[in-house]
Amino acid sequence: MVELEIDGKKVKVPEGSMVIQAAHKVNTYIPHFCYHKKLSIAANCRMCLIEVENIPKALPACSTLVSSGMVVRTTSDKAVKAQQSVMEFLLINHPLDCPICDQGGECQLQDLAVGYGKSSSRYSEEKRIVFHKNVGPLISMEEMTRCIHCTRCVRFGQEVAGIMELGMLGRGEHSEIATFLSSTVDSELSGNMIDLCPVGAITSKLFHYSARSWELSHGHSVSPHDSVGSNLIVQAKNNRVMRVLPLENEEINECWISDKDRFSYEALNSAERLTQPMLRRDGRLYEVDWETALTFVTNNLQNIKTAYGSKEIATIVSPHSTLEELFLLKRLTRELGSANLDFRLRQSDFSMPSQGVPWLGMPLAMLSGVDAAFVIGSFLRYDHPLIAARLRQAAASGAKVSLLHASADDSFIHIKNKILAPPSAWVDSLASVAVALAEIRGITSPAGLTGVQSNTTAKHISDSLLNGRCRVILLGTSAVSHPEFSKLYSIAQWIAQTSDATLGFLPEAANTIGAYLVDALPGDGGADAAQAFSSPRRLYILFNVEPQFDVANPQQACAALAQADIVIALSSFKIGADYADVLLPISPFTETDGTFVNAQGTVQPFSSVVRPLGESRPGWKVLSALGNLLGLHNFSYANAKEVAATALGRVDVQSCLSNVPMRHIPLERGTLMRSPGAFERISDVSIYDADSLVRRASSLHMTRVSKASLHAFLPTILFKKLGLREGDAIRVQQGETSVMLPAMHDAKLHDVVVRVPAATYVAARLGSLFGDLRVEKA
Repeated sequence: MVELEIDGKKVKVPEGSMVIQAAHKVNTYIPHFCYHKKLSIAANCRMCLIEVENIPKALPACSTLVSSGMVVRTTSDKAVKAQQSVMEFLLINHPLDCPICDQGGECQLQDLAVGYGKSSSRYSEEKRIVFHKNVGPLISMEEMTRCIHCTRCVRFGQEVAGIMELGMLGRGEHSEIATFLSSTVDSELSGNMIDLCPVGAITSKLFHYSARSWELSHGHSVSPHDSVGSNLIVQAKNNRVMRVLPLENEEINECWISDKDRFSYEALNSAERLTQPMLRRDGRLYEVDWETALTFVTNNLQNIKTAYGSKEIATIVSPHSTLEELFLLKRLTRELGSANLDFRLRQSDFSMPSQGVPWLGMPLAMLSGVDAAFVIGSFLRYDHPLIAARLRQAAASGAKVSLLHASADDSFIHIKNKILAPPSAWVDSLASVAVALAEIRGITSPAGLTGVQSNTTAKHISDSLLNGRCRVILLGTSAVSHPEFSKLYSIAQWIAQTSDATLGFLPEAANTIGAYLVDALPGDGGADAAQAFSSPRRLYILFNVEPQFDVANPQQACAALAQADIVIALSSFKIGADYADVLLPISPFTETDGTFVNAQGTVQPFSSVVRPLGESRPGWKVLSALGNLLGLHNFSYANAKEVAATALGRVDVQSCLSNVPMRHIPLERGTLMRSPGAFERISDVSIYDADSLVRRASSLHMTRVSKASLHAFLPTILFKKLGLREGDAIRVQQGETSVMLPAMHDAKLHDVVVRVPAATYVAARLGSLFGDLRVEKA
């Protein structure tokens, strides 16, 4: 530790710290623009000039290392005059448009100009002009004349997002920030550049000129999308959500959020919002009042139960639902006598016994400091953008990150070892790592893996998992939805135990862990999500679910719903035009109180920010009302906190999460085979198709990433064999069904793998997320 003095205050900081960091420790503010605690030091703006005793000239606090006995003055005449001079230079070319500037009221330059600027400028020459740039549908670079070249946006792309999409061109007054790689900024974290920009040069296209900061009410919330559970600030005006910003939480999302967290609010007021109960009459859905809709629901639940038994009732719920909704839905289903309840919508292999909670296995913050990570079956960048950012940070610090997948997509992470294999070979490929580990440790390979050979890559992965203090094996979304998930799990478990690494999961949804905690799973003899559709039931309760997008086999699910006598859908949006008999409007996360439990097991309650739109109601209230109308016990709650307290009352969360459940399953080789001449399907769920909110955020669907999800991606050999050009139509056949899709070349795919993204209208006509495909030029 180094001791120094700042404005008369003694402070001790670690050796290698900068003066500005020491000043923060004693709550001394030093004005700055380019410095940011999460980015590298650039020392561009010079606004943080301070006086250091025995040093003749002012020094930038952000790039001046502390030393023992150093005496720093931040408010001396020398320091203040230096800061005022820098401010005068910064304002030379800055447009005087504060009254109309979109950043007005929350502009760092505006704030500091009040304290360090002068009442008039000595600069009388023409100001420079920088032409605007159209970089996509999300962020606006229309006012780049305001840019002060702090390069925060450039450094963010390079260091956090993993791709340097922006850079600085030119010199002197001809310097400007511009796109480097393409005409648009396509990072899934791009919106953070808006927060980083201190002057309003980069702003939000969705929020542009729609409100002033002082007109907005503020509420704290939690992201309903992926399992990180990013903390949010939701801002509203006239009962309408206007903007979403990150709420800093170092243990969860640091100070970042993904673009789907930031911009999905656009769907909250879309034309597809369900604001009134709807009932099917004469083949069409008509708006009705709540009493009519609830009476219809209760009557049909009782009729089906009486006529056919409770086994004919199946409840399918989204893991994006709140803890309260999941708990009450479980209680409703059980009280009706049905054991058919599940939230594991995209899982197809349920042969492994269900016990324990498959969580991350460690705190999110620890991912940034792992020494080795082995990721199995995950498109990290799109499945979990902020987890990818943490692993990117770890890799930049020297961590050895390895990958097993059908695509060599590295998510802008430095991948040390890659196993590229078609899905049918994943089990044996993972088994080769287990065999290599056994050879390195000098122990006998597991009996069930006889005949599996190790290889150089497998040995490198095994070696990385044996060295270092913190190693982790992560099973991703594609691994969990794999047809042989139980085998992947058992081998990964053996590798983790043998190498003393941590075994963890990358949960798919906002409340996957919460769903496990309240046991929203099939009861004794109950049907899981796959069985509920493969063996059709007479009555389905769909909660926050769109079967054509959210399940492992959408074609099968849609066929089962078409056969059902009654389909009850509780949703925030108008869905089920061809299968729902009644729609009950439930409120999205901004209009309800609730609780999410994230990947590391943190229980995060949140409150509504705006009133429910139209006649929609919080889901927990609707379920409570249904329980009472059916005459069931224990459905009377005053508020969501009571429901959550009951749901978690007998659950020791920390005990449930002490370890990833170790399930004793015999290790086996894979048995999947590819048909002669066929290709294997791999399906990723596009980041902007992952749930009902992002599907209806129109600006997100104007991005390059979203448009690409409507294509089929072909490996190099197949693309050339068919003589295709980008965008040419191909026919993709799975089973008896075929669809037409534009083709794109993807050099990262294995030679026998075709990537057809899931959760799209076209993909909904195909079968399961894995399987054989036939591809031909249309």
